[in-house]
Parts: sequence; C-alpha cells; structure tokens
Amino acid sequence: MTASIGQVRDIGHVVVLLGAPGAGKGTQAQILSGRLGLAHVATGDLFRAAVRDGTPLGLVAKGYMDRGELVPDAVTIEMLLERLGAPDAAAGILLDGFPRNTAQAQVLDEALAGKGGRVDIAPYIQVPEQDLVGRLSGRWICRAQGHPYHEVANPPLTPGVCDVDGSELYQRTDDQPATVQARLRQQLGSLELVVGHYRDHGILRTVDGTQQIDQVSKDLLAAIADVTDSRG
Repeated sequence: MTASIGQVRDIGHVVVLLGAPGAGKGTQAQILSGRLGLAHVATGDLFRAAVRDGTPLGLVAKGYMDRGELVPDAVTIEMLLERLGAPDAAAGILLDGFPRNTAQAQVLDEALAGKGGRVDIAPYIQVPEQDLVGRLSGRWICRAQGHPYHEVANPPLTPGVCDVDGSELYQRTDDQPATVQARLRQQLGSLELVVGHYRDHGILRTVDGTQQIDQVSKDLLAAIADVTDSRG
C-alpha cells in the first residue's frame, strides 16, 4: 500500500479507532496516523488546542470546562468538522476517543453526511477483559520519589523495591485490580454499543489486540487499506 490514503472527498477519509482503556489504542493511533498520512485527532487535545488558540468554539468549550461540565456533543462535532478543514487533514483524520457512545456516533454520522462524508472504517482493537485489568492494574509507585513501575512492562529488579532509591513500592487505590475492574466494566458497556453501531453499518473491523504491537499495527493497516482502497 502507499504511504498515505488518497483523498476521495472534500473532507477526506474518517477512521474511528476503537478500543478499551489498556488496549493500546493511543500507541496504535500514533503509528497509524503516521503511516497513513491522517491527522490524529483526540478530543482532549482538540479542546485544549481550541482553548489555547482562543477560537470561537474554543471559548464556548472553555465555558463548559471551567464550570466542570462536559462539552456538548454539538460543540465537539463542530470542532471535528473544523479540524477536517485543516491543511494537515487533507487526506482525512483518525479519531481517537470519539465517539464514546451511540448518541455521539449517530450525531457524527449525520454531521459527516451533511458535508458529503462518512466514517469509512472503524477498526476495533479487541482485548479480553482479564487482560485489560492486568495491563491497567500492574502499576506500582515508589514511596520516596514516585518512580513508576509496571509488573509486566517495567518490573523492578527486586519485587516491591525501587531500583533507584530502594524505597518500598505501593499501589494506588485507583490502580488496584478491583477498582480497575469496576471502572472498566462501566466503560466497556458504552464501548460495546459503539462497536455494535459500526458493526451494523458494516464498517467494523476487529483486530486481535493481544498480539505484539508490530503485529497489531500490521493487521490494522491491512484492514484499513482494504476498506479505503475499495472505496477510493
């Protein structure tokens, strides 16, 4: 495949990358956007950039954020459409973290259709719940200076002891398995509904997220190329 996806509509291609917390979505989003020439768009970054730049939509979003409220879907969608018009998004965008529920997915579909566009593909990095809990609950911190460790990705040389200063390692309440599992199950419910939305539209492509990072990337690239090339 070529290094980038050819633009076939005024707003380019739209890829929605799906995956639960701990599935490696952020890592893969960076890899895919670079390989495909798509602008990587995470809504949190979008909000911060708009607020920083003082755009009209950014000022609206800031009002909600300052009050501790969620930015309405309509404002988020307008920001996404505005982002699609940026020079670096000529080939399209890769959405990371949006939509989070079916209502957002439906509003996104309608907004894109109004501009003559659509979501081309929704690749889903699937990882079993028990694996997600293991990935998310493996973090430990040293008491002295907060040096981070992970039971699998970055374990200490001596269990329970910091390599740097020899202090005790402890686990924050939010990182403990029971807490992680409870929080994850809430998020997985919404994710499954979004997955179902794109499955019903025939554009979901599921990839095994338990493989090595490089293999997950290859499978995602193959799935995306298959769909965009066939529609290009």
